[in-house]
Amino acid sequence: MDEPEQYGDGEPRHGPEPEVGGGFLVVFGRQLKALRERAGMERPDFGARVGYSPSSIAAFEQGKRIPPPRFIDLADELLDAGGALRAGKEEVARAQYPAFFRDAAKLEAKAVELHVYDTLLINGLLQTPEHAEAVFQVRRPLLDADTVAQRVAARLERQAIFDRVPMPTISFVIEEAVLRRPTGGWDVWRGQLEHILLFGQRRNVEIQVMPNERTEHPSLAGPFTLIETDEGRRIAYVEVQRHSRLYTERKSVRELEEQYGILRAQALTPTESLDFTEKLLGER
Repeated sequence: MDEPEQYGDGEPRHGPEPEVGGGFLVVFGRQLKALRERAGMERPDFGARVGYSPSSIAAFEQGKRIPPPRFIDLADELLDAGGALRAGKEEVARAQYPAFFRDAAKLEAKAVELHVYDTLLINGLLQTPEHAEAVFQVRRPLLDADTVAQRVAARLERQAIFDRVPMPTISFVIEEAVLRRPTGGWDVWRGQLEHILLFGQRRNVEIQVMPNERTEHPSLAGPFTLIETDEGRRIAYVEVQRHSRLYTERKSVRELEEQYGILRAQALTPTESLDFTEKLLGER
């Protein structure tokens, strides 16, 4: 896995993502195998005791699958690892995400404020499982079935932020064209819009739609996310074509904050946006 870099003023964070089996997962898998062999357990016996098939254990040990937190806890205790496996849980969790998103995912999970502008697709924080699967299924180059399943699970885990205590403040501005795109087919599309309506009723969430008919637009350069940490740091995340940038220099972040403020002023209000979404559902 790539080592984290210092946050700079728009320096690229990552290039094209590596294969799932690379970096930290391989090291973690080798450590798991060494501890299992030290304990004198074959894969079938170990797998039976932790609730996984021998093939799954092999995939974990080879760095081809991402072991879930519960498995890591059980393995650490069963293999008498003394916390060595548990110590890698955070890095294993980061490996669920494409390399270009890992640092942003860590910041997102701890944000006290999150403000998102989407131009191409429904943000992962708002996606249903079916919509998320449809998004990953059409990716090119094609992702294998295990990777699709891992990415969907990771995307859904991100949504735990909505129920975190204390509650973060979260807002979205979504282009109308995004809501009209039936990704995954009409049934998936209907389920996704209904999901957005439910999230829009949460006290700490505001969702706004930017109508296609607006003649002026302050942010035609693409999507971005504004993040404020519990330490008061303000960070902007910008992503395109599997490359990403984290901005921390105040001038750059302020420019995107200004754009977001104008976007919210020009978009439909949260109430109008939910009404608009309900109207879209009624058209099909």
